Amino acid sequence: MLLGYARAGTGAHTLESQIDALTDAGVVPARIYSDAFAAITRMPLRPGFTALLDYARPGDITVVVGIDRLGRTAPEVMATARDLADRQIGLRSLREGLDTDDPAGAMIVGVLASLAELDEELGPARRVTDASRRTRAASVGRPRALGDEQIAIAERMRADGEPVPAIAAALGVSRATLYRALAERRSVT
Repeated sequence: MLLGYARAGTGAHTLESQIDALTDAGVVPARIYSDAFAAITRMPLRPGFTALLDYARPGDITVVVGIDRLGRTAPEVMATARDLADRQIGLRSLREGLDTDDPAGAMIVGVLASLAELDEELGPARRVTDASRRTRAASVGRPRALGDEQIAIAERMRADGEPVPAIAAALGVSRATLYRALAERRSVT
């Protein structure tokens, strides 16, 4: 038996448009379960999906307009897909053309579920890594040849009338490096 599930969202994901698509796909309107969320909560209550699970029997197929209608996050979508598979309830997504009755579709859902599990396991470690990557992002590339103190010295020497080649030689850098450092300093201030 085909069972439909619609979850309200924004834009094109209105309940009405999803219900129309599900009935066009052959789901009997009386067997379409839906959830509408008035506000975003940490743990969404899904009475419509719970009712679908209560009614469904092994061998039934849950039809959704898009795989994203199974949840708001990738782990939530994959947990829902895993729950359906554990109950031997098929899954068909109209937009993606996924069908767990098809071996390729079942494999894709299995791979996505595995990736979601991996994402859950690596989540805390990945957040720490991403944070350290962002702090290093400010200093990407080769270290600067001149520090802020050396650039300040070069600016004072230039203000005193020293020629750029003499300043560069005194600081141990090329003229091009000195010109670039002075130009960067002027563009920042």
